[in-house]
Amino acid sequence: MLAPLPLPRVLLVEDDLALQRFVEMALEEMATIECCISVDEAIERLERQPYELVLSDLMLPGRHGSELAQWLHQRPPAAAPTRLVIFSAGLAPDVRQRLQALGVSHFLAKPCSLTDLQDCLAGLGVPADAAPALQRPAAGPGADGDAEAIERHFAGDATLYRAFRAACVAQFPADIAAGDRACSRHDVQALHHLTHSLKSVLLTLGHEALSTQARELERLTADARQWANVLPLWRSLARSLGELR
Repeated sequence: MLAPLPLPRVLLVEDDLALQRFVEMALEEMATIECCISVDEAIERLERQPYELVLSDLMLPGRHGSELAQWLHQRPPAAAPTRLVIFSAGLAPDVRQRLQALGVSHFLAKPCSLTDLQDCLAGLGVPADAAPALQRPAAGPGADGDAEAIERHFAGDATLYRAFRAACVAQFPADIAAGDRACSRHDVQALHHLTHSLKSVLLTLGHEALSTQARELERLTADARQWANVLPLWRSLARSLGELR
């Protein structure tokens, strides 16, 4: 009997722990996933070992994700080829064009679906039967409210949705504490970064109203003059996050 082919190695560059977990759960049967949170850490890992795919956010601590694309583009021809996919909440046409010129092969808009994530592995030698079987939403309390998110982002896999939701709920207290610290320190940049991540997580979970609040906070924190409007909106969002179960 032939030994099974090794799963492709994927490096995920994403500082939001909930989104890290979503990608890990979505691809864990199809690839070997390793995670890091910055461009510098990603480059360090890529210099040590090859990865068939790098899946990277753009808004990261320290250096912008486009610098990782530039680094990969400038590697010597002898280096093992690595497919780069950008995983971002929004891309202006000029940014997308610059990234394509650097060899970015694919773009995923946050929040992305399970199917979109799995499609990134096409051509990387993933066994045909590696994709997890999908579970249809089970009837019961809350199923109707969750159904649209399960269908849109999780390809009908209710089990994956529940697991991701549990991971997010476990992470929200840390997010609330981080937001409170940013407010007490008047750290506009930290709160901007946090709300940028939360808007995608909340939309993936199907909480569109809360995602809209996070998006508005992201917009307000881009302008330090709006700080007086930021505080009450953050308190409202933090209170809602704390009530999610």
